[in-house]
Amino acid sequence: MALRVSIVAASGYTGGELLRLLLFHPNVEVAQATSESHAGEFIFQQHPNLRKRTQLQFVSQQALQPCDLLFLAMPHGEVQKKIDRYFSLAPKIIDLSADFRLKDLALYKKWYGHEHEAPQHLDKFIYGLPELHREQMKAAGAASLGSASLGSANLVGISGVGCNATASNFAIYPLVKAGLIDRSRPVVVDIKTGSSESGASVNPGSHHPEKSRAVRTYAATGHRHTAEVMQEMGLQDVHLTMTAVELVRGVLAAAHVFVKPGTTEKDLWKAYRAAYNNEPFVRIVKDRTGIHRVPDPKILSGSNYVDVGFELDPDTNRVVSLAAIDNLMKGASGSAVQAMNVLCGFEETAGLEFPGLHPI
Repeated sequence: MALRVSIVAASGYTGGELLRLLLFHPNVEVAQATSESHAGEFIFQQHPNLRKRTQLQFVSQQALQPCDLLFLAMPHGEVQKKIDRYFSLAPKIIDLSADFRLKDLALYKKWYGHEHEAPQHLDKFIYGLPELHREQMKAAGAASLGSASLGSANLVGISGVGCNATASNFAIYPLVKAGLIDRSRPVVVDIKTGSSESGASVNPGSHHPEKSRAVRTYAATGHRHTAEVMQEMGLQDVHLTMTAVELVRGVLAAAHVFVKPGTTEKDLWKAYRAAYNNEPFVRIVKDRTGIHRVPDPKILSGSNYVDVGFELDPDTNRVVSLAAIDNLMKGASGSAVQAMNVLCGFEETAGLEFPGLHPI
């Protein structure tokens, strides 16, 4: 029997990606998709790539019916205001916003500028990167199987992941896991981002005459995704710098990490292979020849893969660790569907096999 899922706020970019993935998922039936501004319109009017693939129409949130799992693709700060209603509609929720990513209420207030409005639900949410929390997701899914009621003990939430944090975490994680980082030195991550990261709403910076041919740093310090990296990697001295480049999709994170003296390239290969060889969506890209020697977000467009590579400067003990993703996929909707697969006991790669396009 197919899992009945619905998507709240499905007319934006992440909602469109969820629809693209879920409409073709072998274990899922898309029941409803909401949009307050496009209620009554066919989905393909906002997502033209789905023309002739679905006849579903957007509905208002007021028309939402109970389902097995609810995806929330709303702006940051909105889900926490209505989380009780959403849990009344579905025992499993995957929230793509930042509302339930951070577990520390003081850190949430620091980075998002206001008190959290639903702290009682924080413990129900698992950070939504399966590569870091796979076993926790499996256990939560198993615990909820066969539940006859929607009591609070049976409710399960998975938080979305920040796209920039995701790329940063994949770049840093092998060095953390292997205990190679010199924690007396800072970790600095230089991140290049595509325009879809800012969402479907128009702003002056996304206006084509302003955006075209620009390489524009928009958060030299203080980006909110820093908090996710600190939380998930267990590090304190972390600094992200964000620069927009002329891409639609894509994030490339270059993490400058100082490792312990004496660390060799052989040690690094061992660390990266130990972290990622068994991960279905992580590829180590470190070739000696050709133009694709290092990770490049261009070839990941539309895929759930993350490509990771590294270079060691033995004179300074500095590693430049690279991670490339499609921000709308591995940085948002792809990871959300992957998390659903783990939570619900499906094949983890189900609906996510597309490898990307080359050339594009």
